[in-house]
Amino acid sequence: MLYGIVVFPEKHVQDFANSWRRRHDPHYSAIPAHLTVREAEEWSDDELQGAVNHLEQITSVLPPFSIHLNRVSTFYPVNHVLYLALQDTVSMQKLHEQVCSGPLTIPEPPKYVFTPHLTIGQELPADELHDLYGNLRMQAIELSSRIDRVHLLYQTDNGSWTAYQSFLLRG
Repeated sequence: MLYGIVVFPEKHVQDFANSWRRRHDPHYSAIPAHLTVREAEEWSDDELQGAVNHLEQITSVLPPFSIHLNRVSTFYPVNHVLYLALQDTVSMQKLHEQVCSGPLTIPEPPKYVFTPHLTIGQELPADELHDLYGNLRMQAIELSSRIDRVHLLYQTDNGSWTAYQSFLLRG
């Protein structure tokens, strides 16, 4: 089964992101607005249990933190993705490093450098991406959210994602 690890921002941030995702993200109906901590991967039952144990251990020492989203950016030309960018990525980077350690160490060099973000549009034609980015980067964005838990998700048979288990940050 395919599993991934994410954090969900507070509702007001999800609502803002969804106002764009609804039109520009083909995965809008499959998963709520989120920040990916570890990319999806196929796991056996034993790997899943190792991941759960690892997440329980690391979340017991990591404290909750806040994120501040302050602009729209893009991964163009590597990917046709528009996203809300974090003002300071240190807390998300630390979470990523802790999650991707021990039994969840990524076995080969990752395809992309970890860039914490909240996707608001993807799989866009280049022209549409440039038009949207040109308009959105002029908007003032000031969104903050408290992150107090990590979610282990799995992909269902219909392609949507649902929580397998959530882990409170208790440090």
